Amino acid sequence: MPVSTLKLSKLAPAPGYKRVADLIETEILNGTLSAGDLLPTEGELAEQLGVHRSTVREGIRSLENAGLVRRGSGKRLEVCVPSEQDIARSTTRALGLNRFSFIDLWEVQMNFEPFSAGLAAERVPDEVLSKLERNLQRTKKHLKDDAAIIDADIEFHQLIAAATGNKALILAVKPIGMLLFSATRELYRLSPNARTRLLQAHERIFDALLKHDATEARAWMTRHILDFRRGYEVANLDVNAPIDFDASALARQ
Repeated sequence: MPVSTLKLSKLAPAPGYKRVADLIETEILNGTLSAGDLLPTEGELAEQLGVHRSTVREGIRSLENAGLVRRGSGKRLEVCVPSEQDIARSTTRALGLNRFSFIDLWEVQMNFEPFSAGLAAERVPDEVLSKLERNLQRTKKHLKDDAAIIDADIEFHQLIAAATGNKALILAVKPIGMLLFSATRELYRLSPNARTRLLQAHERIFDALLKHDATEARAWMTRHILDFRRGYEVANLDVNAPIDFDASALARQ
């Protein structure tokens, strides 16, 4: 595989690592560098950009953390595209740190999730139906285990999004769902019946997908998301308060 040569001007004296990372990121985003292309070595980059190798090393580390480069065969750095999960985790973390409220995210979810369910009913492949069926079985088995229910809930909604085959929708739905559903532990403690209502709604949505009934899938997802908010209110949880970011739930995804 040929090694890519960056045609860049030298940086101004004593640049920071971020300027190195930004220059390389620009080359990736504008298509000059593509997934699978090998970057020059740290020494070659330092010479091309007129900086110390340590500065290049820090810049590369930043790009690795962003999922834009990785160590390939022979430990050479190659350009890569962040996975959907990496993007979702990064966005979820940003949402959590910005202290959005339940209602901020719920209002978005109230629009995305029913649309996603309707589209999924029209397009769902057999492979995703099988995964949804296993998800429901696991939910029934661990109905009294809050951590297991939260994980199953997150997965269920991610599978619904995956069933649409719409990459933009998948990326939009995942972060909001991961943050909202990872913050439901207090809801289950204060309102144990919420687990049963969740299972019933998931079963109805799954049945609609089996029948490829988009209208029913949208209707049940709408009821499900409305019930999610009602559960918060019945449990006397403040829907306007910032959501406590559950980093442990994010780490399990």
